[in-house]
Order: sequence, then structure tokens, then C-alpha cells
Amino acid sequence: MSLQKINLRNSLLILMIIIAGATRLINFNHITGWTNFTPVGAMALFGGAYFSDKWKAFLVPLFTLFISDIALDYLYFGKFMLFYDGALPVYFAFALMVLIGTFIKKVNVTNVVLGSVGAVLVHWLITDIDPWLQGTMYSKSFYGYGESLIAAIPFEKGMLFANLIYGAILFGGFELAKSKFAVLRNNQQVAV
Repeated sequence: MSLQKINLRNSLLILMIIIAGATRLINFNHITGWTNFTPVGAMALFGGAYFSDKWKAFLVPLFTLFISDIALDYLYFGKFMLFYDGALPVYFAFALMVLIGTFIKKVNVTNVVLGSVGAVLVHWLITDIDPWLQGTMYSKSFYGYGESLIAAIPFEKGMLFANLIYGAILFGGFELAKSKFAVLRNNQQVAV
């Protein structure tokens, strides 16, 4: 019988991101009243902060976002779509959120809150370019972009609350697990 080696730390990180991503299928808007209350910003920051392999830091949260987007499109619209209109700036914004997460070298409340706020700002500034330029609601001037940004504030408020709450759960949960299990403190592999 051969022994397989697995990286428990990476496995737990992936599992935590997948579970957080699965909560997107629950419509928290009806429970909280906050539009855009989803775990995706916190997932991006979390992946960026903890994966030592940066390709995993980007791949795992973005792939989880992609799969959950497909499921949500099917659940809410009854259509199977790989990408929706306006997906490119959204995915670009989330990739930048992962990048922000890579700058969280010391996990503490201040750094996670700053990362959460930075992620919301990135999302707000990038994803509102598409409705401004592609839509018909706003003039194509900087004034129109400003109108688009102002209209998005309720959505970004929900995202900020979600980043803070999911960030506390993801970062706090993993830090607690690391304090209890030494194998999670580094990237070592264990035989199973």
C-alpha cells in the first residue's frame, strides 16, 4: 500500500473558500436587506493572503466565483451561461482583490479591515465603468461616471458588510485552526 501525501493547509484553504462560495446560493438579500452581500470579496482576500503558491491564490477564489456564477445564473434565470454581460470587469476586480490579499502579510483585525475596504473600493471603481460606458442610464462624461458610482453605494455597502463578516469568519477561523493544529502553520505535506 502506497502512502499519499497531501497538503492539509491548502486542502483546508480550498475547502473554506468553496464553502464560503456555496453560501452565494443562499439569498441573503432577503435576510439582511443588503444587496451584494456575498462572500466573494472576502474569499479573494483570504486566498491572496494565505496561499503560498500565487497561482492557487488567484485560481481557487476566481474558479469558485465562476462556478457559483454558473449555478446562480441557472437558479435565478433558468439559463446555463459561462459568462454574463459585464463579467470581464467583475472578474478583473476580483483578481485585483486577490492581489490586495497578497499584501496582507500579518493577519490582524486592522489589516483585514483595510483589505476589506480596499477590495470594496476596487470593486466600486472598476465594476461601475461597465454600466456607465455600456448602459444608457448615465452620460458618457465623468459626471455620468460619478452618477453611476453614487447609484452603486447601496451595493457596495452590502459588499463591505459581507467582506467584514465573511473576512472575520474566514481569517478568524483559519487563524484559530492554525493555533490549534501545527500542521496548518506551514505548507508541509503529510502522509495519509
